[in-house]
Amino acid sequence: MIHFLNLIRWKNLVIIALVQILVKYALLLPFYESHGVITALTPLAFAILVVATICIAAGGYVINDVFDIDTDKVNKPERVIINKYITEKNGFNIFIVLNIIGVGLGFYLSNSIGKSGYFAIFIIASALLYIYSNGLKQMTLIGNIVVSVVVALCILMVGIFELIPAINQTNKEVQIFFLKIILDYAIFAFMINLVREIVKDIEDIDGDHKSGMKTLPIVIGRERATKVAFGLSLIPLFGVVYYVVTYFFKQQLLLGYFLIAVIAPMIYISIKLFNAEHKKQYNHISTMLKLVMVTGILSMLLYSYVLK
Repeated sequence: MIHFLNLIRWKNLVIIALVQILVKYALLLPFYESHGVITALTPLAFAILVVATICIAAGGYVINDVFDIDTDKVNKPERVIINKYITEKNGFNIFIVLNIIGVGLGFYLSNSIGKSGYFAIFIIASALLYIYSNGLKQMTLIGNIVVSVVVALCILMVGIFELIPAINQTNKEVQIFFLKIILDYAIFAFMINLVREIVKDIEDIDGDHKSGMKTLPIVIGRERATKVAFGLSLIPLFGVVYYVVTYFFKQQLLLGYFLIAVIAPMIYISIKLFNAEHKKQYNHISTMLKLVMVTGILSMLLYSYVLK
């Protein structure tokens, strides 16, 4: 069981579920009475959305390990699970089952709220994760961008399913306002994950090179790829600073939180990236980027205190 849980990256799945729960219960529901925010999903329907998302994400992790057996033997030999604890065939079967469940739940959910077209989101996410693992990840930057889009989509999906179906002439302005907030978080997650994907490619350059991949650090070299990652890390940093100064300058609670839990760590990450040279340094930066994504998302908990 432990090997199965590690295969599907259960810790990452917990983060995905937590993010979606925060969007609904920390960012949207508290403003029903004060702002008139209306959500379309019942608690059960929302649980279905979360499970569907987790199943598709888990399937993506599994198929990625199936296609990365040889690469992982070089990059992360201690973490190899496929063909060590779980056969390649069983791994592929697990991928199929997880996607059938995820896409099936997505189909049911989309039809239950009268938005059958939303079913395409689950199909696209599942297909992108498969294509990413089967070839896109070997292409310079393309794979990094695709997987970052899927990460952002995990956040945006809550707004799509909760807010858009409930829009009417009376609440249109407030629904769109909160949808834009969710979009801002999705963009933040996209940028942080994009930097992290490049950092992970730099960390895994040896195994990727032996597998014939054309990742950014292989194409332009480790040093130049590090500078690209450093440059990209400044975009979310400056973006968050601008966002905080523009919207939260008078909100001391949010201002203090973002300065300590988001902006300061991002400055630290950028400095570390500028000077990074060794694999352990890139691994540390990757961990810090994941932490910043989590602390950034957790800021949703403070909105009910500042948006009166």
